[in-house]
Amino acid sequence: MSTQTAAPLRNWGHVPFASVKISDDFWRPRISLLKDVTLRVCLDKCEQTGRIANFVKAAGLAEGEFQGIYFDDSDVYKVLEGASYSLMIDRDPELEAEIDRIAELIASAQEEDGYLCTYFTLKEPDRKWTDMEKHEMYCGGHLIEAAVAYYEATGKRTLIDAACRLADHYDSLFGPGKRHWVEGHEEIELALVKLYRVTKEERYWKLSLWLLEERGRGHGVGAIWDKEEWGPGYCQDDVPVKDIRHVKGHAVRAMYLYAAMTDVVHASGNPDYLDALLRVWSHTVERNMYITGGIGPSRHNEGFTHDYDLPNESAYCETCAAIAMAFWNHRMNLLLGDAKYADVVEREMYNGSLAGLSLSGDKFFYVNPLASKGDHHRVEWFDCSCCPTNLARFLPSIGNYVYARSQKGIVVNQYIQGTGDFRVGGSDTNVRLKQTTAYPWQGDIALEVVPERDEAFEIRMRIPGWCRGYRLAVNGEPVPAFEVRLESGYAVLERNWSQGDVVLLQLDMPVEVVRARAEVEADRGMIAIQRGPVVYCVEHADNPHLEYQSFAVRAGEAFAYEYRADVLGGVVLLAGSTGEGKPCTLIPYYAWDNRQPGFMQVWITEAEDRSLYAW
Repeated sequence: MSTQTAAPLRNWGHVPFASVKISDDFWRPRISLLKDVTLRVCLDKCEQTGRIANFVKAAGLAEGEFQGIYFDDSDVYKVLEGASYSLMIDRDPELEAEIDRIAELIASAQEEDGYLCTYFTLKEPDRKWTDMEKHEMYCGGHLIEAAVAYYEATGKRTLIDAACRLADHYDSLFGPGKRHWVEGHEEIELALVKLYRVTKEERYWKLSLWLLEERGRGHGVGAIWDKEEWGPGYCQDDVPVKDIRHVKGHAVRAMYLYAAMTDVVHASGNPDYLDALLRVWSHTVERNMYITGGIGPSRHNEGFTHDYDLPNESAYCETCAAIAMAFWNHRMNLLLGDAKYADVVEREMYNGSLAGLSLSGDKFFYVNPLASKGDHHRVEWFDCSCCPTNLARFLPSIGNYVYARSQKGIVVNQYIQGTGDFRVGGSDTNVRLKQTTAYPWQGDIALEVVPERDEAFEIRMRIPGWCRGYRLAVNGEPVPAFEVRLESGYAVLERNWSQGDVVLLQLDMPVEVVRARAEVEADRGMIAIQRGPVVYCVEHADNPHLEYQSFAVRAGEAFAYEYRADVLGGVVLLAGSTGEGKPCTLIPYYAWDNRQPGFMQVWITEAEDRSLYAW
């Protein structure tokens, strides 16, 4: 693993998705489907399984015992967060009224001192703050994130007031000179920074910093620490966070931790954690990440094992972990201004996370293998339903990842058709960008620049790591290579912009053959196929004449690609031949298991190319 040195902090500005309007044919229908179907499914399941009723009981509005798993409050919060994002996109009075009702129930369940966790209120009131694995602050963190989203969507204070009371309760119990605490499942740390950004109360991010500093110092107590096969490394409590070198333990917990560390650096300007973040990012991405962006190969710990352990059929790759990778890498991109982090966000958006949701919007993957004999399928719900509810909050907030604000202008991180509105640099000039593209199926992106008056500023356009060639033009005139500044994965155009200026970026998007590193035993002698940001797989539905893992493809095979609006909601299909001359069709990995059952594989045996030996 390469040695890391601290990079300069750029601290780019986040562009909230409320300033971004998506109108493309890929994401916009999915956002609408999520609002109309997925959110409805999640709300109904939270009602049917007693998750919402737990708040009613905790508020004293009904009799009964706690129902479900001790962290089930978090599912309700995540659905409310997703619903709030949907309200920002499409105001829906009926949905808003339902969220208002649930928000009132949540606030009613809060105890007088600010404590809020229905499991302990109803089931074990005398055991609060005794087992750090019981997700008390994890649930609280999800409440805070939901509260911020609900407040930003509606301006209503019901949940944000409850969130502040809860954070104040934490602050009264924990901190310098008070009780120690190591939350078994990270989440509160990044949520407190989000609360700080809305309230401007610095003690919230400082409490987050204190919680981070508690780790690796022997304070952990509870079920995790009592299990020999888990131990403190499972929840990243084995070393102080600034000394982290290797990704380990539970994948989602690790990613939430790193996201929070990044947030604290961004909020404080103190780079103390930066070396650790750079080290663990390299270790995660270079040695422990699948081509789909999936992380965490092991079902045993829902997380990591050893370097290059990347099995395909038994891959765990929890949907939540892919989403958490997007959270962390987005923050790293804002902190350091390097396009490689936005590359990972893109990989998660189009592969690792999107695979977790069916095209119908009502079935889910918790586990995302890269190969299946045909016995792995999405289901309607899980007893532990963190993944469906995480999808419910992640997908409607995709607009968060499209743009950023640099000190000198605008950064285009993701290519999604629509508009974005900004103030540029230190000026008060409003700028609208209109992005027109058929991405991810085509590599042409037209960017119309509409400043309210002529203004000099820079536009940074990400050149994806998968791209081998590109062309730039402004107002129809090709931009010579020597006039384009390439910096940290971005093509930087700095000029005086006028209304109606149009930048055209053309990314070469051929079908690419990918090989794993030699150390990945599971993929030796195999290849994967990718086009643009989309990873492909072979599925039985298109290839009934092929048998699972018994065919091979030559690396030099020429794949034809064709957009088919009538297949899997509209996809580009790849068509080629196996080494034996049989036809072979590939579909995007995210779209598998949406038709009849059958095998699927991402990594395919590489056939010997005998043309290399032709005389």
